[in-house]
Amino acid sequence: MPAHIEKGQLIGPRLTAIIAYMKGACHCSFSTIRKFLRDVVGITISRGQLSKLIQKASAAFEQTYKELLDYLPSEATLNVDETGHKEYKKRFWTWCFRGDACTLFKIADSRGSKVLIDVLGEDFAGVIGCDYFSAYRKYMKDYDVLIQFCIAHLIRELKYLAGLTDKATANYGQKLLDAMRDLFCIFHKAEELTESDFAKAMEVSRKAFLCIALNDVPESRQAQNLANRFRKHGEAYFRFITTPGIEPTNNLAEQAIRFVVIDRYITQGTRSENGRLWSERIWTVLATCASQGRNAFDFIYQSIQSHFSDQPFPSLLGP
Repeated sequence: MPAHIEKGQLIGPRLTAIIAYMKGACHCSFSTIRKFLRDVVGITISRGQLSKLIQKASAAFEQTYKELLDYLPSEATLNVDETGHKEYKKRFWTWCFRGDACTLFKIADSRGSKVLIDVLGEDFAGVIGCDYFSAYRKYMKDYDVLIQFCIAHLIRELKYLAGLTDKATANYGQKLLDAMRDLFCIFHKAEELTESDFAKAMEVSRKAFLCIALNDVPESRQAQNLANRFRKHGEAYFRFITTPGIEPTNNLAEQAIRFVVIDRYITQGTRSENGRLWSERIWTVLATCASQGRNAFDFIYQSIQSHFSDQPFPSLLGP
């Protein structure tokens, strides 16, 4: 038998791709897919057979996923975020790594810096955009990695301080909010200024912000904690000023991971290791295709067709 018939058996690559797209991109359950195929397409497929087809599709993305995983440490900038993942009573975490060329998801049983080491290695030379979570700080400290902490998260914390009943702490938070607002007023006028004038103005605003943050700090625990943070990691909050191409926020990763959060609410997570592999692979394909402006279904179909025919897999790094 021809290879594509032997691997595909009763279901060809296009119908397999449709089922994979419905399961991965549309959050459909096997029962929903089964009803659609029965009532609309006129084909009856059991839930067990649908599960097997999804595993075939997962295998079709294996090399594509591995290629992106190997490429990820060479990215100059990465936005990273993580969210919880359900699998019965076990607790996992879905990590999102969003770079210029691709977006990759990794489901791990840890929320610690070990995942960053496993994915990016100990010699990552790029800049990571992230929140102030301890795993990123440990990775930065242990391997001298450059970090851009998310300004959007910081602004939310400053608003919290400004809303406290303690007047000294509230005034401290409001002054920092005003200083941050002044800084971003200049940031958004970059096109109106020369490069040198813009750099000087941003540096003045950065120093003004840190001066407020580190001097005359109220005695409250919240204010002291924030001041200590800027003493240790103040530079990492303003790396976007001196490093071209760095976003001041972690919004890119948060936008990419939103799809995963929606999927978790609808599907209630995975049931096995095979389910985790399928999820991280299909999410990676969908997110990378979206960021590159590719048609996700076409890529899924090409991948499955190549897998069934024992042809080279299509790449998400090429044109």
